[in-house]
Amino acid sequence: MKITLIEPRPPGLHVFSRTKLPRLGLPLIATILRNRGYDVRVVVESIKPMPVDSLANADLIGISATTSTAPRAYWLADSIKKLRSDVPIVMGGPHVSFCVEEALSHADFCVIGEGEESIVALAECLEKGTPVRGIPGLAYRYGDRICIGPRAPLVNLNDLPFPDLSTICGHERMNLVPIETSRGCPHGCTFCSVIRMFGRDYRCRDVEAVADEVARVSDRNLFFYDDNFVALPSRTRRLMKALIERRVRTYWSAQVRADSVLEPGLLELMYEAGCRILHIGFESVNDATLAAYEKHLSVKETVAAIRAIHDCGIRIHGMFAIGADTDDAETPRRTVDFALRHGIDTIQLLMLTPIPGTPYYDTLREQGRLISTEWQYFDGHHVVFKPAQMSAYALQYQVMKEMARFYSLRHCADLAMRFDLPNLYFRLYGWRTIRDWLSDKANRSYLAFLRDSYSV
Repeated sequence: MKITLIEPRPPGLHVFSRTKLPRLGLPLIATILRNRGYDVRVVVESIKPMPVDSLANADLIGISATTSTAPRAYWLADSIKKLRSDVPIVMGGPHVSFCVEEALSHADFCVIGEGEESIVALAECLEKGTPVRGIPGLAYRYGDRICIGPRAPLVNLNDLPFPDLSTICGHERMNLVPIETSRGCPHGCTFCSVIRMFGRDYRCRDVEAVADEVARVSDRNLFFYDDNFVALPSRTRRLMKALIERRVRTYWSAQVRADSVLEPGLLELMYEAGCRILHIGFESVNDATLAAYEKHLSVKETVAAIRAIHDCGIRIHGMFAIGADTDDAETPRRTVDFALRHGIDTIQLLMLTPIPGTPYYDTLREQGRLISTEWQYFDGHHVVFKPAQMSAYALQYQVMKEMARFYSLRHCADLAMRFDLPNLYFRLYGWRTIRDWLSDKANRSYLAFLRDSYSV
């Protein structure tokens, strides 16, 4: 049985557009299926265009969708059905897990939540010609009804193999190796769907197994995909010591909370083990906004984390979500002022985005404040709701203006004068990305739409 799994390309430019970094769900599922004897390949559109034979010869096609890639995923499913009405299509991923009825208008099956066990069971049933009724986590239409199997249990990560990235077409083009060591998050930010998707329990792979895998691929730089890499600082310490013991010679980056890295000695261990960049969701420079997000973090802790991280020689990519009801039109400017004052190396000012599956989406929908449900705009770079203290256009305009200020050529020149070449590279990368985003025809049209319809 031949299976093709597809990760649709994002709808537009973003800060990681030039980084060939796939999500890990499909390579992991492909590895599991291949170990069961299936012929599987993964197509990541942002890495390599779709090979024609991937569709022509497939007995089952799977498509994974985030919210912003859902329109492309639906278009792919509809186009494939026009060419091959006989081939079954299954969709999964965070968006369709919360929009099952929508997804089933384009696909034969939908996987809700974690899909490792559901996909294997589906493939076995299709191969044997047996009914799919009762498969945990699987939804499908039966006549006019939508049938949903029992909720799939959360997997034990130690029962899963590490993803074989060679299943990805064009994997040799990847410039980073992604690794996932945990799932879930003990926190509950209102704009995040991680808990509803993966649970609040923090599930981890065995430290020694992770260290062995890192050592195996240590000739390349790594990115740890964990939503919160230091959710358990004691485990992070054990992992760092295991990497150091193996004399792993690689540089890596990870996503962390600001307060999680403040334990004495932890950052020094992380640096010694190869950490060079931390991606941190600071979210806001306003304590009232952090409280509204239920972030359980203070600006004071943010400042302390920035100082401690920089003191260890680690760079910071700071991410901020702008647009809470406590924010106003001056918030983007104050955020960039904060980033420049405290020397944050690179930043993302993201529009607060009500993603389906989050408490924030539920609230805005109930309040009638959504501007659009054209999902391609739910990427953090477009305003899709009516803010409380400013117009939607003011939020969009001010965020883009301040991003352009942070990544201005003047600030690049300052870095060049100081011979800070690593940060100069990333700042120039950011400057080019902002320039290309602002010159994109679709983005200019969206700005015009907000100006004409939501400027007051």
